[in-house]
Amino acid sequence: MTWIEIMNICVSIFFTLCHAYQFFYIIYALFVSPKKYGTTPQTNRYAVMISARNEERVIGHLLQSIKACDYPSELVDIYVVADNCTDGTAQTAAENGATVYQRFNQKLIGKGYALNELYAYITDLRGTEYYNGFFVFDADNLLDEHYITEMDKCFSAGNRVLTSYRNSKNYGDNWISAGYALWFLREAKFLNNPRSRLGTSCAISGTGFLIHRDILNQQNGWKHFLLTEDIEFSIDHVIQGEKIGYCHTAILYDEQPSSFKVSWRQRLRWSKGFLQVMRDYGRSLSKQSVKTFSAFDMLMTIAPAFLITVFCLAVNASALVYASFCNTALVGSIVSSFVYTVLSAYLLLFVVGLVTGISEWKQIHCPTFRKILSFFTFPLFMMTYIPISVHALFAKVEWKPIEHNVAISLDELTNEKV
Repeated sequence: MTWIEIMNICVSIFFTLCHAYQFFYIIYALFVSPKKYGTTPQTNRYAVMISARNEERVIGHLLQSIKACDYPSELVDIYVVADNCTDGTAQTAAENGATVYQRFNQKLIGKGYALNELYAYITDLRGTEYYNGFFVFDADNLLDEHYITEMDKCFSAGNRVLTSYRNSKNYGDNWISAGYALWFLREAKFLNNPRSRLGTSCAISGTGFLIHRDILNQQNGWKHFLLTEDIEFSIDHVIQGEKIGYCHTAILYDEQPSSFKVSWRQRLRWSKGFLQVMRDYGRSLSKQSVKTFSAFDMLMTIAPAFLITVFCLAVNASALVYASFCNTALVGSIVSSFVYTVLSAYLLLFVVGLVTGISEWKQIHCPTFRKILSFFTFPLFMMTYIPISVHALFAKVEWKPIEHNVAISLDELTNEKV
């Protein structure tokens, strides 16, 4: 056995050991029912915070779905921050019953800054004790009619931060949108669900979460401004000992990019944001991971695993070049080892996508053929993170909005052939 084969095997073993608990999560989630919560008196008052930039095409459907929820409407107020908009977002939001705050700031750019200003506007308007909790959504989202009621049950049970079940509006567009959607379904079913059942912390993921007013009051608003403000929030609070809960019965739909160019730009921001979070919180999180499993779990979430993969690929490529000129007898073993590693990674990701897709089959709204095809393309989608991670090491990345065009109502979505 050559040294390159030994290195590839060692890296595979290292990854397996670090993430073995996630395989346990999958098995656990398949056989243990999600946590259930009883009915509540529905007395909590909520503010909905939506950050929107040039979202006039989709925000109306979100606001209509919020108003259609079966939670008492007089206890839910909707606030939209029209963030540097140049279209009719503010007008559309106001016409659909939202209180609109317009923000124009070209220096402090990003969702975190917009949320912080919106929170300040709300507390100036209503005070810091008026609302029990604050929902955060993106303008392209749609809510199931029971969403707020189900989140209220979990919130009333003592969860001060809650995330929800994230589904997709456009799973069937192509392999890119399906790749995103499968990943978020896997995150809900096989990460946050078992985390919740086992009493460890979940993580919020961009949109569809609820925060107790005490947390925002204690930190004087929204204080997380890195490129991935959601994972920054999660890790900061896990370090502080906060456990983020999960409500599997609160279903949210959002739009996924279907353009590879747009997807690259978005995931480049995510990859750069993970590096920023690792830089700012990695030391504290590593220390805390010795004490709590939640911290270890979050450390594995942001640990730059793809960078180790990139390093191994570079070593394999260098060894192949060297062997081609200096020791041709090694070429065969290097190629076979590399091919075996890639195929193993593909197979592993295929199984993850397949198990997720089968378990959540009824939740995926697209034709059967596209569902099946997505299981085979999911590993390819995930492998594109490798060049994206390399790009993130050297690129200067700034927050830029993602254009949303899937203007569809909840009825139109759920009535699609599945």
